[in-house]
Amino acid sequence: MSEVTSIAPVDVMDKVNQGAYLVDIRDVNSYQSHHIKNSERIDNDTLPNFLREADMDKPIIVCCYHGISSIQAAGFLSQQGFDEVYSLEGGFAAYSLQHPEHCSSL
Repeated sequence: MSEVTSIAPVDVMDKVNQGAYLVDIRDVNSYQSHHIKNSERIDNDTLPNFLREADMDKPIIVCCYHGISSIQAAGFLSQQGFDEVYSLEGGFAAYSLQHPEHCSSL
């Protein structure tokens, strides 16, 4: 089990391209309005199924609005057995400003 590490927006796609999960914990309306490509929205309802199917050996990056809630969620995921857990610095707000080309809507 690992500690939570912060990850800068500039490093996210490298990790995703190497196979990391990218999970978004924002509310459904915010996610549908705009989210990072290749991210998966999880919440309390979808979390049990996600955990059953997840490969705990793969890195996981947690995204929230501003990078605060993701720290706690990442800590929880670390306790569930993920070996490499990241919290996105500045959250979606920072990421979307730096990399709008990687963001989309549903």
